[in-house]
Amino acid sequence: MTIEQVVERLRDGQGKWSRSKLGRIETREQGVKRHEVEELLDLYGVYDPTIRPWLLGLVSTVNERGYWLALRKDLPSDFHEFLGVEAALVRLREFETMVVPGLLQVPEYTRALIYGANPGLERDLAEGRVQARMARQQVLNRTVPLRLHVILDEAILERPVGSAAVMRDQLQRLIDTGAENHVTVQILQKSAGASPALDGPFSLLTLPAPIPDFGYAEGQGGAVYIEDVDHVRECAQRWGILTGKALSAVDSLDVLREAVNTYDEQT
Repeated sequence: MTIEQVVERLRDGQGKWSRSKLGRIETREQGVKRHEVEELLDLYGVYDPTIRPWLLGLVSTVNERGYWLALRKDLPSDFHEFLGVEAALVRLREFETMVVPGLLQVPEYTRALIYGANPGLERDLAEGRVQARMARQQVLNRTVPLRLHVILDEAILERPVGSAAVMRDQLQRLIDTGAENHVTVQILQKSAGASPALDGPFSLLTLPAPIPDFGYAEGQGGAVYIEDVDHVRECAQRWGILTGKALSAVDSLDVLREAVNTYDEQT
């Protein structure tokens, strides 16, 4: 819907809406009240029992600086910038060596990761982080969904995060999602040997034209945005090599099914 269409429908409600007001809210020039967010969620059809309360909760704590920072405490301190970019992406290419990417995680896998990294974390705070990660996954369910292509190091399938049942469900999620038209999952087997994978995980992000592609990587020193044209080209070349060395999408799904069977035997 265009801004004009949204405002026209919102005017039938109780709030006072105008094109300029909605524009200022969307560009973060103006705050938004809880009842206004409720009207917007109703209009946009957001009724998910996890996401809707989480969003309304953010409205209630919008002036509490520590809330949103705490929600992302397990992530790089500048990850909030990536969240804003991620929502606008049209394509994401991601190579991972340690864990399943956040956009493809099931809640129990996320929960196990968070508690594993922060054993003494309070339950409410941990659950808030789980909900935040699940909310990010809505980019895959848009009318025009994000095109996601991930390459996973085979070790991720063998590294148990949570119980065998959690790993089985997580791998099944990869199978189910990988079968969708807008998602591609490839497995880089250990037998691939030396490759650009040794340089660590990275992502290539594509925003709507004419914005050029750029890279993103996380490490102990924090998040790094790669915008230099030559460096982005190097990332694209590394990605091309990895796609060639990794199993095809079809063969990768077979490997995932075999891994699921392995965890089935443990439950």
